[in-house]
Amino acid sequence: MNDTATDNPIKLIATYARVSKNSEEEEQTIKNQLMTFNDFTEKNNLHIVQEYKDDDWSGDILERPALDKLRLDAKNKDRAWEAVLIYDPDRLARRYSYQELVMDELREAGVEVIFVTVTAPKNSEDKILHGVRGLFAEYERAKIAERFRLGKLRKVREGHVLTTEAPYGYHYIRNNKETKQHGYYVIKEDEAKVVKMIFSWVANEGLTLRTIVKKLQEMGIRPRKSKRGVWNTSTLSTMLRHKVYIGQTHWGSSYAVVPEKPLKNEKYKKMKKSSRRKRPEQEWINIPVPAIITPDLFEKVGNQLKTNFALCQRNKKNEYLLSGRVECTCGRKRAGEGPQHGKHLYYRCTDRVYSFPLPPTCKEKGINARIADKLVWKKITELMSSEKLMAEQVERWFKSRQDKNKANVVDVGALKKEAVKLRAQAERYNKGYGAGAFTVEQLKEYTTPIKEKISQLEMQVANATKESGNVRLQPPSQTQVAVFAEQAKKTLHDLKFPAQRAIVLNVVDKVVGTRDYLQVTGNIPLNSNVKFISFNRHCRPA
Repeated sequence: MNDTATDNPIKLIATYARVSKNSEEEEQTIKNQLMTFNDFTEKNNLHIVQEYKDDDWSGDILERPALDKLRLDAKNKDRAWEAVLIYDPDRLARRYSYQELVMDELREAGVEVIFVTVTAPKNSEDKILHGVRGLFAEYERAKIAERFRLGKLRKVREGHVLTTEAPYGYHYIRNNKETKQHGYYVIKEDEAKVVKMIFSWVANEGLTLRTIVKKLQEMGIRPRKSKRGVWNTSTLSTMLRHKVYIGQTHWGSSYAVVPEKPLKNEKYKKMKKSSRRKRPEQEWINIPVPAIITPDLFEKVGNQLKTNFALCQRNKKNEYLLSGRVECTCGRKRAGEGPQHGKHLYYRCTDRVYSFPLPPTCKEKGINARIADKLVWKKITELMSSEKLMAEQVERWFKSRQDKNKANVVDVGALKKEAVKLRAQAERYNKGYGAGAFTVEQLKEYTTPIKEKISQLEMQVANATKESGNVRLQPPSQTQVAVFAEQAKKTLHDLKFPAQRAIVLNVVDKVVGTRDYLQVTGNIPLNSNVKFISFNRHCRPA
């Protein structure tokens, strides 16, 4: 080995690259970041052994798959690398507080942080300079965002349409920088004829949305965008209520929010504010556009839609005990349907509704609702009224709960240690504010996410402590089970439908099956200590 290699040994490193979804500048693409890494490593005697890449992720979100893996791997003492190379601090995170959080975490794990564009802070003075740079970068981004918002607002108030795609019946002419002409709508005559025809069908013939879907399919008229090539009733419903067709479009009718009850509980979300919330109509900014139909026709259609809804046979209230809980084996929900004005009641797979007007893909037959309701209710009453069966379910559930609690043991000490680190970081921000490094508004902005993280950690500690206490809980006594079963015997057998329905909604999670069998799963509230006893029962017609 030569002297140069001995004096300056090769350092094994990992790289982290990130590019946001809307970034189009060449220097911000991951490909160019990786190319820059190769040039930098050759000049500085570095060797890349692992790469972490977050493609299409915003720097305002700290929870990113590759970044989380980097942070977890950094805590592993057997990792193959000793430093991490990042193109620029804003590739790590947009917010300075997030940058400091991750960098402190990596340093404490013994990982050196190297940036291509700037020198990573090594002492208190460097940290202050790095912080000032980060503050100015955040301030510039905030100014750009506000200018962009005000620019859009000015254009809209001048009557310009800002959108990505026009509604059916219109074509969107995008802005022209040379002529300084902003976006606007023009009528597409072929689609406008279809719009007029649909409005006429509802207003003059009283056709329902499903009938219109079928007619359009028979006429070979396809929607603008559809994987199946057929119209959807929700699309037609939106069209028939949209005031753009009488010459009134709008801007600012809604704003993005974090969903309160997300449909999917995903750990990683590229867009936190994935839901929309309506603003009061008086706050909307109206923009005039060419009209396709008259206001009288639009009003007549609105009245007819209300009439159609009131007369819809599906609004007839039949008694379905398992409504909302019963599913098909194909994975779709089953919905109650009463042909011949409710003479026969069935739970039918909703696949045929979603496939309409095309043939359904699910071939499962409908389940007789009266038989299914009777069987499931019988099984529930038998279980809740039997001391023996309840005792078996209690023992099974309690054992599974203990196993789950033991498997999910959380390192409370590590959580508390992380909270102490975050409090120290918040204190550094407070000292920076005291030294006049930034304003009180900026202090709140930087410390708020840290305080939120501390609150989350404290909640995790509390939950972990509570769960560890649950492991030591004793199952309910035989007497408690006997009392519960005796009370169930007295009350369950003579209940009316509303009371039965309330119990089903409370204890049944899911009913899956066919005409031949039903599998029922759920939880039965037992007492204050043991909130739920899970069960899984099979029902078969006699």
